[in-house]
Parts: sequence; C-alpha cells; structure tokens
Amino acid sequence: MVTGKVGFGPARLLSGEATVTVEVRLPNILRPSAGGEASVEAEGATVGEVFDDLVEKYPGLRASLLTPEGEMHRHLNVFVNDDDVRYLGKLDAKVGDGDVVTLMPAVAGG
Repeated sequence: MVTGKVGFGPARLLSGEATVTVEVRLPNILRPSAGGEASVEAEGATVGEVFDDLVEKYPGLRASLLTPEGEMHRHLNVFVNDDDVRYLGKLDAKVGDGDVVTLMPAVAGG
C-alpha cells in the first residue's frame, strides 16, 4: 500500500486496488510541462498512483508535484471532485473512474 510517498516507474497499483482513469486539470503554470495541455488523463487507484502516472508521462511535472522525498508539495493544492485531498489521506486518497483531479498552486499573502 502507498504510504504517502510516490515511487517511480511502471510499478503502479501499489494500493492493490483497480486502476482507473481520471482527468487531471492543470493550472497555467504547469501546462508547459505537459505539452501545453490544460487537462490530461492519468491512471491510478490513489492520488499517489495518479501522480506516478503523471510523472511517468510528463517528467517535467515531478518537481512541481512532489518534494525530493516523494511527498506532496505544500504549495500545491490537490482536489478530487472538489474535495481537498489533505482531508482524504493526501497521496493515499482514493480516486474513482471518471473522477476529476484538480491541481492548484497555493496562494498566500495579503
């Protein structure tokens, strides 16, 4: 089972659950790393596995999604169908077929 850190390579399905296809919506700042696309498809059973698939397809996204230790960046907000994954298990949050994963940069300041 995924333990909050993302591995690399084709060995997905770490959670032991069925892989599904999700839509991943990218903010403007990440689009150049994904060929300019506003939305891409990725596979996995958890957000961590979806990130694994994204990094495999678009290696340039890795530094924006994950820390060197394989954890989610604090400056990145991730939502599954409008639910914040910080309250759903972060990288262990489950995704279902047809779900929408939205990536948004965190905004701070005043």
